[in-house]
Amino acid sequence: MSLKSKNNPTESELEILQLLWINGPSTVRFINEKQNEVKEVGYTTSLKIMQIMAEKGMLEVNKESRKHVYTPTLDEDETKGKLLDGFLKKTFSGSAMKMVMQALGNHKTSKEELDEIKNLINNIENQPDGKQEKS
Repeated sequence: MSLKSKNNPTESELEILQLLWINGPSTVRFINEKQNEVKEVGYTTSLKIMQIMAEKGMLEVNKESRKHVYTPTLDEDETKGKLLDGFLKKTFSGSAMKMVMQALGNHKTSKEELDEIKNLINNIENQPDGKQEKS
């Protein structure tokens, strides 16, 4: 198993991880039903992807009962951070400012969103290391 494949989930793997992070340990049937709320995905497709994810070390499988329960082994914040860092480097030459400007310019930002952004900036400016405090 390469570390790279474990830390860089594919789009399909990321969809499954999102569902597991939101809903907690789940069966393939449950994940497949949640996927089908958004787009049609065959049960065997979900099963195969989740089996591959377990082989890569992204998921643990509890096989104690007839229904296998899958749990993510990847931390949500760490995984999203690594994916965002890679995206930022590849797409915006590492510039968070360019990414934020692009995101804000591409849709109507609500007053509430702008207030949250201002609070985030204030929070970052008030930290000695310049990083956001976890809430």
